[in-house]
This record gives sequence, C-alpha cells and structure tokens, in this order.
Amino acid sequence: MMYQNSSGSKAQLLQKINEVSFAVNDILLYLDTHPCCEKGMALYREYAAERKKLMKEYAQCYGPLTVDDALESDGNTWKWMEQPFPWETEGGCR
Repeated sequence: MMYQNSSGSKAQLLQKINEVSFAVNDILLYLDTHPCCEKGMALYREYAAERKKLMKEYAQCYGPLTVDDALESDGNTWKWMEQPFPWETEGGCR
C-alpha cells in the first residue's frame, strides 16, 4: 500500500521511506532477472516516484537524509552540515 498521509511524525515518515525504499530495491532485483516485464517497470516507476516524494518531504521538514536531497531544505544556503548527525541525538553519544 502506498503512503498517503503526509501528516505523520518524523519516525512514521522515516519508517515509510524505509518501506518504500525496500520495495524499490526488491523490484530492482526482480527487474535484473526480468528486464522486459512491463508490469515490473511500471511498479518500479510508481514506487521510485513515491520514494522521491517522501525523501523531498522529509528533507523539507527535518533536513536531508542524503546529499541528493540537500537542496530540498528551505533557504538559499547550504544546510547539509547544519543538522545534527544521528549519533549526536540518538544512541550512546549524547
């Protein structure tokens, strides 16, 4: 089922990104062995677009997860390094 509600928490949005990313990777593995499958290609396009949308939404709300989404953050400056690294806010390095 595709992600519909964008009003969830940071953790929920990250979980959805993980789920959709897993689906994209799984479909890519399928397409490695079935490169002419039109349904597989259509499904890949659908999930890849959904992942891109979710990554953009996450970057705009919480900061980019990858450097590919660094420009999706608000503002006209390079903010990639302004957010804390995960180990600075989670885990044992607080």
